[in-house]
Amino acid sequence: MSDDTQKDKLRQHFARRVTTQARVVLDTWQKIQASPETAAAWQTDFHTALDKLVRYARRFDMEKHAAAGQRLTEQLAQWPTGAAMPALLQPQIQDTLDELSRSTLRRTDQDLAEPPRTYRRTPVYIALSNSEMANRLIKQLEFFGFRAAAFESPEPLLAACAMHKPETILIDVGFGGAPTKGLETVEQLQKRHETSIPVIFMSDEDGSIETRLRASRCGGEEYFYPAVDPGQLIEKIEAYTHGNTVEPYRVLVLDDSRAQAKFMETVLKKAGMKAHIITDPMQIIHALEQFSPEIIILDMYMPGCTGMEIARVIRQQDRFHSVPIIYLSAEDDVGKQLHAMSLGGDDFLTKPIDPKHLVATLHNRGRRARSLLALMIRDSLTGLYNHTHTLHLLEQEIVKARQKQRPLCYAMLDIDYFKKVNDTYGHPIGDRVLRSLSMFLKQRLRKTDHIGRYGGEEFAIIFPGTRESDARAVLNDIRERFSQLNQPAGDREFNVTFSCGIASWDNESAQVLCERADRALYRAKGEGRNCVLSAQD
Repeated sequence: MSDDTQKDKLRQHFARRVTTQARVVLDTWQKIQASPETAAAWQTDFHTALDKLVRYARRFDMEKHAAAGQRLTEQLAQWPTGAAMPALLQPQIQDTLDELSRSTLRRTDQDLAEPPRTYRRTPVYIALSNSEMANRLIKQLEFFGFRAAAFESPEPLLAACAMHKPETILIDVGFGGAPTKGLETVEQLQKRHETSIPVIFMSDEDGSIETRLRASRCGGEEYFYPAVDPGQLIEKIEAYTHGNTVEPYRVLVLDDSRAQAKFMETVLKKAGMKAHIITDPMQIIHALEQFSPEIIILDMYMPGCTGMEIARVIRQQDRFHSVPIIYLSAEDDVGKQLHAMSLGGDDFLTKPIDPKHLVATLHNRGRRARSLLALMIRDSLTGLYNHTHTLHLLEQEIVKARQKQRPLCYAMLDIDYFKKVNDTYGHPIGDRVLRSLSMFLKQRLRKTDHIGRYGGEEFAIIFPGTRESDARAVLNDIRERFSQLNQPAGDREFNVTFSCGIASWDNESAQVLCERADRALYRAKGEGRNCVLSAQD
């Protein structure tokens, strides 16, 4: 082996060390984002990972990694130890991490002409015969915070799926040249994974039932014939990605037997649910107020009262009127079971309880309860909170801000010249603009922030624990980026802006806070639109 060959192998080895360390940095940031309330616990790990990255990159002359790592270290110095990360800092760190992610290439698959990127989150793969449309989609997806990669033939797609299981694949039925080559490719790659990958199929030529059935059998969640525009596709891709982790069900268990209650708690926690156990029925009102359960499990027979009596008391409170109640009892008389359910219950499980049966029942009831709740509190077009529930959340956050002596901000957004969009391009395109802004906001704000559709083209955002200067900076960044997003309308594209008014809570009522934010929005409209103004300005 020549000296040059040895040096080349050594360089490759060191490059892998830097690449691996960069992935540690990206993974640590993913954990910080996934759980903002515990972000401070990852602060030291983030510092340590960055320090190693900078040292390795400098030692092995990998300038891009070193520069990105050094910039991240400087940005991280603005995060006070043990405190919540400043809202203004998050988009700055994210931009630098995006740069680091682009610099971090994997070269483990020698068959690939171009190695796939290392993703901050699970990727979306695009396999379309129309490369122009694929590149256009990727650009749009990146605006919404997704990581996407395009492929020109089946072989690189199969190799990439072997390395990174994607969240979603968008593919032409005829991808690869032959009429059903795309279907064959998906059938082949699905065999490699225990759980199937959600696939969105497109076709301009084949809408037959035979092809649709075959697509469905290999994981096809959607089938577009004829093909649709990028706006609709992005909405579907967003629906099948898992950027937002499903919150565990909150289950309240009332059982006078401590042993039975402990058993239930163990089963529920193993199933990934949040369990709150009480053994005294007289504590039920306090438990309801403190825990706010999504599902309630009641023992049928307890000293002093019955589960049916407790169920009637629970049903007298409007906010728990639709919460599923499940009875537990050794009672096997079907008539008595039906009578119990007629008095406020939804299901009946007979002791001894089969853990699998219990968990399956809770998942079914919980999923249905959440769907019904979403219909009541969410806007049907955008999926955001509706006007009434947004104001309810604002009142709740004001109570918390008063108790914890922490800041709170409220913002109102209004799409500029929205009537002109409807008049020029039609109401379906206008609806798509509303959905794109809602998706944009959901991608770029924290899980702890509340986003609502206030009415028409107006949106409202609640920023708990946020200073006005930080909220304003975040909204300005979102405003600038959203204005760059191309909105498709057939063979044309256009851009949209929004105006925003923001108010910081000053120990006032929710109504007064809303009025101040609304006045700030009105001034933003009057001063030329496409800006963010504060009530203090």
